[in-house]
Amino acid sequence: MPSPLAPTRDCDKCPRLADFRSANRAAQPDWHNAPVESAGPLSARLFIAGLAPGMRGANRTGRPFTGDFAGDLLYATLIKYGFATGVYARTPDDGVGFEDCRITNVVRCVPPQNKPVGAEQKACRPYLVDEIDALPKLKTILALGRVAHEAIVATFELKKSAYPFIHGAKHPLPNGTMLTDSYHCSRYNLNTGRLTTEMFESVFNTLS
Repeated sequence: MPSPLAPTRDCDKCPRLADFRSANRAAQPDWHNAPVESAGPLSARLFIAGLAPGMRGANRTGRPFTGDFAGDLLYATLIKYGFATGVYARTPDDGVGFEDCRITNVVRCVPPQNKPVGAEQKACRPYLVDEIDALPKLKTILALGRVAHEAIVATFELKKSAYPFIHGAKHPLPNGTMLTDSYHCSRYNLNTGRLTTEMFESVFNTLS
């Protein structure tokens, strides 16, 4: 049953995404094909935000970053640094557990070509606001990519110019938490060398 921190299964706030979801349900009726809820405990001190569910990743499996290339590096890193336990197997029933970490996407439904538009990001922002408000022990928000970073900045109603996205940067936020930036762990970024495993882990080395 969807939590109050997530859109309903048939959310129609974004007509383009709703139409895309309907087409995907017809083509792949066994997939999740619905808004993807966050994963991890509300007692977490670390909150990780990505862009949107991957078409064959979370849109298929129903768990953030599960089943696509980006999840391979993210889950391996979470397990290495003690933010998750178990063995990641690209399925939501692989038994992976989250330790002091919660993960989400700033847009909950898969967008065409993995590119949500501004109105879609804005429509999902109330869920992001509610997520952050529901984390009483939150210390660090890790934004994976510029879009996630700017969504967090907008959530706090801050000026983008005062909080530039830079890999490895740390930005103190008004509520006492720290916004930390990393390039997204996407296949494109890893294949082009924009992000390496070492660069990604270097960000985790600074998390408190």
